[in-house]
Amino acid sequence: MLNKGLRDNESIRIDNILKTLRSLDFIPQPLTDDAKSDIENQLKEFALSIDSLVAYSNEDLITLLMRLHFDWEQLEQFGDFLIEFSNVENYTFETKALAIYQYIQAESKVFSFGINAKIISLKNK
Repeated sequence: MLNKGLRDNESIRIDNILKTLRSLDFIPQPLTDDAKSDIENQLKEFALSIDSLVAYSNEDLITLLMRLHFDWEQLEQFGDFLIEFSNVENYTFETKALAIYQYIQAESKVFSFGINAKIISLKNK
């Protein structure tokens, strides 16, 4: 278990990486090699790559993210990134995002209308 100071620093680090991932412009066309490289570099901070995202099962990905001390909001942001990235490239990360949202809804013990709306939207795709 991390002490409060380390948890705060780790949370700030995770937030900064997620902000960078989410700030990358995802336009509806294939990504350039530079854009993919930027994404890969950010994912490395989470011990991930695009290929490992494809290879990980939903459960293994969630386990990894929890081991990295993601909080509920950070998990949701990572799920949002997966959906945005799937819309640009031909990856099917929607199922991973759905699993993350369902995990948050079940484990956080707090019902979120926003996450529930995302779950419904993904199930209707």
